[in-house]
Amino acid sequence: MSTARRAVLFDLDGTLVDSEPNYFEAGRRLLARRAITDFTWADHERYVGISTRETLALWRRTYGLTDPLEELLAEKNRDYLELARASTRVYPEQWKLVDRLHDAGVPMAVASGSSRAAIEAILDGTGLSARMRVQVSADEVPHGKPAPDVFLEAARRLDAEPSGCVVLEDAAPGAAAAHAAGMRCVGVPYVPSSADDPAFATAGLLFRGGQREFTAEAAYDWIMA
Repeated sequence: MSTARRAVLFDLDGTLVDSEPNYFEAGRRLLARRAITDFTWADHERYVGISTRETLALWRRTYGLTDPLEELLAEKNRDYLELARASTRVYPEQWKLVDRLHDAGVPMAVASGSSRAAIEAILDGTGLSARMRVQVSADEVPHGKPAPDVFLEAARRLDAEPSGCVVLEDAAPGAAAAHAAGMRCVGVPYVPSSADDPAFATAGLLFRGGQREFTAEAAYDWIMA
């Protein structure tokens, strides 16, 4: 892969930042307001890697929610943004990788299932926005992950060929989306047991233990090879 065509696309939640606890709490609050009080972390893990909009569409069927989808989306985003602005942690090794890629002149983007407002709040609050030329929300494309749309749009905005892009992903739907886009993938499973999902078999580099095993050095060397 030539240096001129190389670009790196990061998923956000669970990959760059440890935001899943905030998404869990936002979802728990939304359901609790509707007298659904048995939502657990294990329940939340089923939706890791799926866009907020698609998650809520599934919840309308699963939990019998009658509110319009757009109202549910606005409510969950309000709760999430409140939590995210108060506390969102960047994984230290991911920060190191972002800095190394920036120093090497490699263009980067965030391609996420989160809303545009959530992406901007996290990147601005953590300082990551200074490193990311492009940010794409699944709300801006026809289909969320596992469809490749969000990654293809990020590549288009970076003026990069899909074959020259590397995706970093923590969830099986994202790994499947990267493969469908014709991009190389670094898998960092947020839920380590999901490393056996067939979608992660398409990752060229897989840290089976997730962020505990991930190192910026190993990822950088593989990306730049």
